[in-house]
Amino acid sequence: MGKLTLLTLFALTRLPEPVAALWLTGRRKSVDGRRIDAKAQVLGELFNSVRVPGVTPTLAESRQSLSILADKFDLPSPPQVAKRDITMPGGDGARPARVYDTQPDASNRPTLLYIHGGGWVQGSLDTHDGLCGQIALEAGIRVISLDYRLAPEHKFPAGPDDCLAAYRALIDDPQTYGVNPARLAVGGDSAGGNLTAALMHDLATASLPLPKAQVLIYPAVDFRMNSRSMTALKDAYVLPADRVAWYIDQYLPAGQDRSDPRVAPLTSDRLAGQPQALILHGGHDPLWDDATAYSDALKAVGVPVTLLPFPGQIHAFLSTRRAIPQGVQATTAISDWLRAKL
Repeated sequence: MGKLTLLTLFALTRLPEPVAALWLTGRRKSVDGRRIDAKAQVLGELFNSVRVPGVTPTLAESRQSLSILADKFDLPSPPQVAKRDITMPGGDGARPARVYDTQPDASNRPTLLYIHGGGWVQGSLDTHDGLCGQIALEAGIRVISLDYRLAPEHKFPAGPDDCLAAYRALIDDPQTYGVNPARLAVGGDSAGGNLTAALMHDLATASLPLPKAQVLIYPAVDFRMNSRSMTALKDAYVLPADRVAWYIDQYLPAGQDRSDPRVAPLTSDRLAGQPQALILHGGHDPLWDDATAYSDALKAVGVPVTLLPFPGQIHAFLSTRRAIPQGVQATTAISDWLRAKL
């Protein structure tokens, strides 16, 4: 792709939706009747222009790409939100975390424990800084973002173990974190959605108190990789199927049972009694059917679920709010739901 086209695509990510739609006249993509959002396709084409489809990145390149995505295409944390870095217990020692709140000195706060995405191998407090700050502002709650251990340096079950340890710290010592354990939610995007769902299984298995609510943003919950959307969107922007497979290979140790509910929460036998859930997904994301299947499974055992579809969106669109207006709308929808439930 030429430099002029690259510059044009970058410029279009900053321009209004109708301009992008005009530029894409006659070549907007559709899958199973779901037409892609114009800004999402522009951003996807820009990604493909600098990240060659079918070429597996190095670990360093993968981590750098997510940092660049957040830096160039996400919005910063609002200035009204105070931030401070802390440490929390992890599965094998202390882990970094970051607290967001417009009332930083208050105690007994409604709180969201946020678990970032990144395919279990990338992502950090910084890559999801803007999203966590915006939720704290709009929902009027405290957000605590956890920096769990990443694969392949720390393969499964390091991530789930860290999430469980951090959650236990919040319910065992709420005064230290200024949280109200009766008004606690857990949420995350992509791999963070997977870890959120796995945490619900762990808590039920250990007979520990469950949070009041859970938020799953385009979660990965089924590791068979044979869903209709995984097949139809195998060449999707941002998260093609071969990249999903690479992430899984980095995350899981050799010989790991992929049907283990701590790996694939869709297989959990502890879904009944789980907290009310908000599940959000995008129609041009191979994980579209993961979200639908998990919503159906929770509803089948009586768990209240709000399924929030964005049929024209790509994976990670909440991390590209500077470019994709629906990322802003989705963040507000999550915040409104948390404000009402907590």
